[in-house]
Order: sequence, then C-alpha cells, then structure tokens
Amino acid sequence: MNLIGTKWKPLILFHLLEGGLRSGVLQKHIMGISNKMFTQTVRELEKDGLISRKVYPVVPPKVEYTLTKRGQSLEAILRSLDAWGLKDIAE
Repeated sequence: MNLIGTKWKPLILFHLLEGGLRSGVLQKHIMGISNKMFTQTVRELEKDGLISRKVYPVVPPKVEYTLTKRGQSLEAILRSLDAWGLKDIAE
C-alpha cells in the first residue's frame, strides 16, 4: 500500500495500462491534479520502479511515461478497482 496508497498514484498507473503517454497528455487525463502534485507523484512512482520516464532530445522537450514490468504487475488490481468504482457509481 505504501507504493500505490495515495490519491493520485492509482489513477496515473491506470492511465498507463494501455501504453506510454506523454507527460502533458497523462496529466490531462488526471482531472484536478496540480502540476506540482503530478511531478511529485510521477517522481515517486519512478523511484519505486513502477513507471519509467524517457526524455527525448528534442525542442520543446518531450517526456513519455510507461509502466515497468513491476508496474504492469498491478494491472489486475487496478482493473478490479476500476470495476468496483463503476459498479459503486451505478448503485
């Protein structure tokens, strides 16, 4: 729970299940997250080995985040949480 037990981490991980996303696109998927909190959260996820960050040497800078194998191992948990949330909203 220490690795994914915050408000934003499961959301970021869930949005990366379908593949890598550029930093700005990923942040737009996470409604309500501030720039500071987004940066802090992806840094923690990267430090914990759940996501990887690739910086492309172009102008303007391009940064892409993807799940690592360790991050991919959370897929069943993240999809279960999503299914539970959708069911709970429907009820």
